Amino acid sequence: MKRLFLLLYFVLPMNSYAQNNSEKFQSLTFGSIKPSGWLRDQMQKDMGGFVGNLDLIVPELMNDAIYGKGRLRKNSPIKDLGNLKSGDTGGDEQYQWWNSETQSNWWDGYIRNALLLSDTKGIQKIKKYVANILENQDEDGYIGIYDPDLRYNFESENGELWSKATLYRGLLAYYEYSQNKKVFEAVEKAVENVMQNYPRDLSSPFNSGKAFNGGVSHGLTFTDVLERLYYHTKNEKYRQYALFLYKDFSNTFQTEEDAQLPNILNPHYQLKSHGVHAFEHIRALVIAKYSSQNLELGEALNIYLKRINDATTLSGGAIGDEWIAQRKADATNTGYEYCSLQELLDSYCLYFQKSGIAGIGDKIENLFYNAAQGSRNPHHSCIAYLKTDNSFEMLGTKNGSIEPERKQTRYKYSPAHQDVAVCCNPNAGRISPYFVQNSWFKENDTTLVAALLLPNVLQTDLNGRALTIANRTNYPFENKFTFKISQAQSSTFAIKIRIPEWVKRVVTKEKYEVKEGFMVVTREFKANDTVEVSFDAEVCIKSDPIGSRYFVYGALLYALPIQAREISGKTYRGNFTDYMYEPLSKDTYTFKKGCRLIYEDGEIRTELLNANTQQLQEAVLIPFGKTILRQVTF
Repeated sequence: MKRLFLLLYFVLPMNSYAQNNSEKFQSLTFGSIKPSGWLRDQMQKDMGGFVGNLDLIVPELMNDAIYGKGRLRKNSPIKDLGNLKSGDTGGDEQYQWWNSETQSNWWDGYIRNALLLSDTKGIQKIKKYVANILENQDEDGYIGIYDPDLRYNFESENGELWSKATLYRGLLAYYEYSQNKKVFEAVEKAVENVMQNYPRDLSSPFNSGKAFNGGVSHGLTFTDVLERLYYHTKNEKYRQYALFLYKDFSNTFQTEEDAQLPNILNPHYQLKSHGVHAFEHIRALVIAKYSSQNLELGEALNIYLKRINDATTLSGGAIGDEWIAQRKADATNTGYEYCSLQELLDSYCLYFQKSGIAGIGDKIENLFYNAAQGSRNPHHSCIAYLKTDNSFEMLGTKNGSIEPERKQTRYKYSPAHQDVAVCCNPNAGRISPYFVQNSWFKENDTTLVAALLLPNVLQTDLNGRALTIANRTNYPFENKFTFKISQAQSSTFAIKIRIPEWVKRVVTKEKYEVKEGFMVVTREFKANDTVEVSFDAEVCIKSDPIGSRYFVYGALLYALPIQAREISGKTYRGNFTDYMYEPLSKDTYTFKKGCRLIYEDGEIRTELLNANTQQLQEAVLIPFGKTILRQVTF
């Protein structure tokens, strides 16, 4: 049902337009940057693990032809997803579209991993998948999960835009790597079908009644697709449609959605929504700001990012267990969802590209190298659905706390988490490729920006000249970088390398200048050349908001590992298994001022006070991302 809907906000005079909203950097096409070193090895293991085999682990979810002959119709039966529904919010309607999220987010990650790793077998599998999706496109362009009797005609919970956003993101990644124009044209036609059926300013895609509407709110991420189409075409209609979607989202009833403009501009409002929504919606607000260059939207973005920061733990994990619920981040009592890690990382990457603010890069690296690595199981192919910074046990509940209305099982490691929802594992497959994709930007035709520091290989061109830059590094475990440059002949250009906030001294033989948190090396580079840089760091003891101390060296957070008994749980096809962890000791430790402190061989050696015995004990802290159970604040 199409309706004329009054848009109450964004009605500002023309003189309110900002003058400084031009985008700082340009993103690169997917596949321009490939992982190397330890990160490539980890991604390769993931493809041999649950990331590459989720369709084997939960075949009943992946084989649901929800985008084809299994499209949803009126009175379609409720789907049994194999999950425990106790304590879930939203009712049965959300389960109708869940398989589209599971499938498409998994395929998005699978596509990106396989292409970046040049996985021949995986690429053949991708080609068949893409061909099948295109075969199921209707003549009018529709690619989605609903039959004609339902599509674009909702007054309640639905996954119309959300199912498209998750699918089209993967298709566009495949197009950017393969340059298969048929894929791009199919997505263009599918998006045109959306814009025709939800005409700009004359319809309300987010009007879905007054009941729970999680799938509808997720649909705001359709702006990701519009942003990428704008990147390729520079057609302003895509950004204007993205702005329309954010307007409509802000002006309709949503289930406690923090990113609605009236909520952001309310100085008394506190974040309360489902965490993953709060973090993925940052991107829609960023796109709206840069689409309109409206001062009010710029102010709203600053307010919103400040609130997100207050909900973020030391490791970069923002509250998502599952609702923010007006809480501030706490190392023990607030957990974060793996879905939230991916969505927040993606949002920060977009904002970094547009703003050029170097400090955003530190937030991204903190999240990836600490929270995301620290939610992986270092010994088995599985991840934690929910995790806390201080992780004293992983037996299903949050450090042993009881939630009376929910059978909580999220605090464990699993290759699928089917008992809850198969959403975090697909997103765990997306996070590394998205991190890699945003490690380099262009600033102009003569400047390349090493925005995120990681082992990788960039292949691009400047002013029509092809060149390759390999960042040979073991970062963040070491802070030395060798940028190996290869090109047909010498040329003059600039490399901007982000200087992390923790750096005490830059060591290099290059002449450089520091601009806005970046070191800029501008010179004539030979056909085969190198730039060598190292960053000096020192152990820092910091205080969290409640006065506890924690230890940092370089980009890494350090923790005291807690020995545990591993408990095997459900085993899926392919011998993929769930694991829980019970601590062998319940001792906790506190900080003692003046204790010795040594950094050696990637470990921090110190002394901590045993809270039970009141005795000082030798303590060896290791990188947060290498732990399962741990204490990180003292």
